[in-house]
Amino acid sequence: MPSSPLARLGQSPPLLALLGAVLLWAAWPVHEPPLTLLLFVGWVPYLRLEQVLTRQGARRGRVFANTYLFLFLWNAFTTWWVSYSTLGGGIAAVVLNAALMCLPLMAFRRTKERFGPRVGYLSLPVYWIAFEQLHLHWDLSWPWLTLGNGFANAPEWVQWYEYTGFLGGSVWVLAVNLLIFWAGWGRQGVPFWQFNGPRRWRWVLPMTAIWLPITVSHAINRSFQERGSPLEVVVVQPNIDPYGGKFPDKPGFIPYEQQLTMLLQRTEAAITPQTRLVLWPETCLDETFFEASFAQTPQVARIRQELLARHPGLSLLTGITSVERYSDAVRVTSTARYRDDLGFYDVFNTAAFFADASAAPQLYHKSRLVPGVEKIPPVLSKVLSNIDLGGVVGSYGSQDERTVFAAPAAAPALRLAPLICYESIYGDFVAEYVHNGATLLGLITNDGWWSDSPGFRQHLRYGALRCIETRRDLARSANTGISGFINQRGTISHRTGWWVGAASRATVHLNTEQTFYVRHGELIGRGTQVLAVLGLLGVVVAGVLGRQTRVKN
Repeated sequence: MPSSPLARLGQSPPLLALLGAVLLWAAWPVHEPPLTLLLFVGWVPYLRLEQVLTRQGARRGRVFANTYLFLFLWNAFTTWWVSYSTLGGGIAAVVLNAALMCLPLMAFRRTKERFGPRVGYLSLPVYWIAFEQLHLHWDLSWPWLTLGNGFANAPEWVQWYEYTGFLGGSVWVLAVNLLIFWAGWGRQGVPFWQFNGPRRWRWVLPMTAIWLPITVSHAINRSFQERGSPLEVVVVQPNIDPYGGKFPDKPGFIPYEQQLTMLLQRTEAAITPQTRLVLWPETCLDETFFEASFAQTPQVARIRQELLARHPGLSLLTGITSVERYSDAVRVTSTARYRDDLGFYDVFNTAAFFADASAAPQLYHKSRLVPGVEKIPPVLSKVLSNIDLGGVVGSYGSQDERTVFAAPAAAPALRLAPLICYESIYGDFVAEYVHNGATLLGLITNDGWWSDSPGFRQHLRYGALRCIETRRDLARSANTGISGFINQRGTISHRTGWWVGAASRATVHLNTEQTFYVRHGELIGRGTQVLAVLGLLGVVVAGVLGRQTRVKN
């Protein structure tokens, strides 16, 4: 039996699961960049855990239990803040996501059993990244812990995301972890690639795999210049407590007219004659507006008279809650609701854009909806309807295309991509806006649901990766949380404080060029999904052939 504590740790699957979860948590934003290096060893304990259980001849149930423990702890340590909105929602997010994450790891183990360690270990990044790609595009989408997001605190390390997107970071993380594991715990003490030289040389490849991409990234960063014409933008943070003032069913509700007055006052104090765009946050005008009559409402009239008409050349992006009624049964959607007095209708989390004082408002409906809050998959509707992750539980409507708001006359280079909250963590989704011609990313959000926690800070940091992938500036307006700006290198500036009313003003650049990632999309994710399907088919075929051989014998 191993005698030293370190040796015992290396033989204990539960302790290895705990160690791996702690390392990944410590590496995750918002911890400082030196700790980001722990991403490169965070998966090594899991690989050792699986190796130990394999050598012990453990049953599949025990392997699954320890795998689930590792993933559950990682989820719990990193996204516990979801429970600030509701304990049930936080538990559901951790428990369900950890269970889903087990799927690619169980596929890896089955492949390793069928085809041996060489093919098995190489299949791990294929299955995992194929799962991350799936997690971007289905009803239970929750890609908060996509491994490539882990570099959000160190954007200077991943300037090459403009070519690969954030899944390139996932490849990097898993590749380095495998190289380190093979160097330290390869079969019979020999690394996976069967290098027979001095032991110290076994670490050359994993160390090179860490520092070479960082070196390339720094070289890209040094030569990169901000692109596009300048534009002065103001982002407003009203700081209205969603638990005690923003919504009419909350204690201490602030009347809507008073909320609008606060917004107008903060905006007036921050803008200059050179300001061409103002952003107000998600659901900023939270009264429910019928889209057919929205432009004629008193609130819109007041915005036009007291802000836009007083400042010619100024445009405004704001969040609203809107309703569209369907008089034609053909147009009724799968998310439509019904009331006797309204008929069929959809409720939307909407971004409204006023190009100037006279133009009709342009509308965009939030498309990537939060599971259990804004979107309830039909198969889970009965379960998730009782879970609140912050906001109003129910299925909101959405739209399929990425709307880019048309350029106003006073700023012809401005083509605005309206991102609403959760949408900003999806790299390929944001890239679609830029592919459609967006020159500026405008993020409106309400991060107050998660209190003073890592949640809103992680959300802020993820925006830096979207800026690198698309080489677009991002202007960020939060109801409360952090508002500010992120440039095309992923550098955050003009930040507001937490839980304070404020407004920030900065000059952004309206880039018109498209990156490789924008032009070609998620090549890594789609490629690994094809390989994953082939791998699983191979496992099934090998299993069938194996059974037939045993029957014949």
